[in-house]
Amino acid sequence: MLRLLTAGESHGKALLALVDGFPAGLTVDTAAIDVELQRRQGGYGRGGRQKLEVDTVEILSGIWQGKTIGSPLALSVSNRDSKLERLKELERPRPGHGDLTGAIKYLGSIRGILERASARETAVRVAAGALTQQLLGQFGITVFGYVVQLEQIAAPPQPGEVTALKALRDASPLYTLNPEVDPRLVTRIDEATAAGDTLGGLVEVRVIGLPFGLGSHAQWDQKLDGLLAQAVMSVQAIKGVEIGLGFEASRRPGSQVHDEIAFDPARVNEPTLGYVRKTNNAGGLEAGMTNGQPLVVRAAMKPISTLRKPLASINLDTKESETAAYERSDVCALAACSVIVESVVAFTVAQAFCEKFGHDSLTEMTARYGKFLELARER
Repeated sequence: MLRLLTAGESHGKALLALVDGFPAGLTVDTAAIDVELQRRQGGYGRGGRQKLEVDTVEILSGIWQGKTIGSPLALSVSNRDSKLERLKELERPRPGHGDLTGAIKYLGSIRGILERASARETAVRVAAGALTQQLLGQFGITVFGYVVQLEQIAAPPQPGEVTALKALRDASPLYTLNPEVDPRLVTRIDEATAAGDTLGGLVEVRVIGLPFGLGSHAQWDQKLDGLLAQAVMSVQAIKGVEIGLGFEASRRPGSQVHDEIAFDPARVNEPTLGYVRKTNNAGGLEAGMTNGQPLVVRAAMKPISTLRKPLASINLDTKESETAAYERSDVCALAACSVIVESVVAFTVAQAFCEKFGHDSLTEMTARYGKFLELARER
């Protein structure tokens, strides 16, 4: 099984990811991982810390002469703003954070909670996701995330080929696929900044080139839609997940929801095996398994909980009413959220891919994948 564990605190020495079960034989491009780490630090509305940190990955184990060797990979992202031992305790918990709940659960400090609960932890999840994107790329699978809405302002994605769309996204200050809407988003963030407020929104991830059959219908904990929802909901500030139409499917009759099936023999050599759909309302998943169509996952990010004009709280020592503590923060991290959700979706899809096609070596995976497609075409 491909697995991921992370360690580290927001202002500690480093963040660590342990990736276990990664196949041998992949030539790793660390520069490509660094690109994703730097994308995570970008986007309009970010705070001052992004000017201090320039995230890069160091691979400490599991690699020899540039290739993975099948043993656990340890990924490290150093914190240049390392100052944990010098930081003071907070007495006033911040609404929306885990400060109060965690301090009571562990009978300890707020500082001990916020340092680990911080979204800074996602830096190494992005590193791990970028690593698995390189594995998926060996099989023609692309994972692609972007912003589709800021607060009430929708930024519907433009149609197009994925390479052109990536260029469009990377040129956007908010990582959208709609340059006409970008100025409105920037203006709204400026308004929130002036008001000492924060903003959230919606991000979307597409996975293109998936074969049939990742995931399973057989047990509830093997269904890929459930695994994706759990992975995406584990990202800090995510409060909702949709696949395909999501909640919209509940507002329509079945005739306007389910994706009719046809067959095109000219496309039999594609991952779809020639089975085509006019729509993809299911978002590429049926009965917990991929159906050959693009996977579409959408996530709702709440506004960041740390406000420059703090909300009401109490002093834990005196129990008297006071405003919440303030820790340096962003106004809007929605663009970064799209990178993070892209990464956790990539890792979860890679887990399902390794589950079906093995994870000992890239050579064996390639052979098993090819044999599966051969047998599936004969079905």
